[in-house]
Amino acid sequence: MATTDQRKLQILGAIVEDYVATREPVGSKSLLERHDLGVSAATVRNDMAALEEERLIAQPHTSAGRVPTDSGYRAFVDHIARVKPLSSPERRAIESFLADAGDLDDLLDRTVRLLAQLTHQVALLTYPVRRQATVRHIELVKVGESMLLIVLITESGRVDQRTVVLEAAQPAEFYDALRQRLSAAAVGRQVTDLGEALAAIVEQTPAEDTASVREVVDVLGTMLADRREERLVMAGASNIARAALERSRDVEPLLDVIEEQLVLLRLFADFDPEPGGVEVRIGGEIRGAPLERTAIVGAGYGAGSHLAILGPSRMDYVHGISSVHAIARYISRYIS
Repeated sequence: MATTDQRKLQILGAIVEDYVATREPVGSKSLLERHDLGVSAATVRNDMAALEEERLIAQPHTSAGRVPTDSGYRAFVDHIARVKPLSSPERRAIESFLADAGDLDDLLDRTVRLLAQLTHQVALLTYPVRRQATVRHIELVKVGESMLLIVLITESGRVDQRTVVLEAAQPAEFYDALRQRLSAAAVGRQVTDLGEALAAIVEQTPAEDTASVREVVDVLGTMLADRREERLVMAGASNIARAALERSRDVEPLLDVIEEQLVLLRLFADFDPEPGGVEVRIGGEIRGAPLERTAIVGAGYGAGSHLAILGPSRMDYVHGISSVHAIARYISRYIS
């Protein structure tokens, strides 16, 4: 990367750091006072003008200072922020706190409370619990000459669907009758208790229709085996409430979102950080909820399990990334 670009990134990092710390727009004079940038005031002003033209920083109202935009935070996270190892006392404190957990529920509760305390954000944790999934509805819809849509809905309202290419296709009436048999066997029962009932449906089917029934039951059985309800554990809502007193416009949407468990679960729907890595989404990058001026920093700690912090886009990304990374590593050891 060219020297000029490196210098602009250095200045962008200083702006982000100062804005997070002071909550006030940052001017060139304060940058020079707080940071050893090694350049003249004119250079800093020119680079800030270039950053503003690239829409990485912006001027709020008539203030002489600048604040980072969502694109600026993204550039900071991608090019500047790094995972910073926790100190030995911090690591020992985390290990001691989690090691004292009495059972899995206690461990999860301790984890989100610790993460909220470390980062001063809302801490979220999901954990798949298969036995909490109860079947509410099954639907079979013929969508083509040899295609069938299978829909599974559980009591929580979550919907799973698969489109199957049929090798032993039957008329639509056949699948309507099969749906009634499947519903009678499955609705109101937990997804992990249906193996024998599905096998019985295949066994009770006339030989000439067995292949048609089996290809549907096999797919449904896979859906049921994979179907897991996610438990959501949260802590730190008071952190957002306190922040609202300082800058309500940035955090008011969060106050509404954290009251809706399904909305929070949707935030994790396509959240898939690399193993051992941390994923950061900012503003419009967050899918599942209209959250402007908001960021989520998360990591996986096991199969289908995630933990994250959610807060204003004006957050301490370096500390947040490091904390999420460390806690994810520690908790994965306890549940493995």
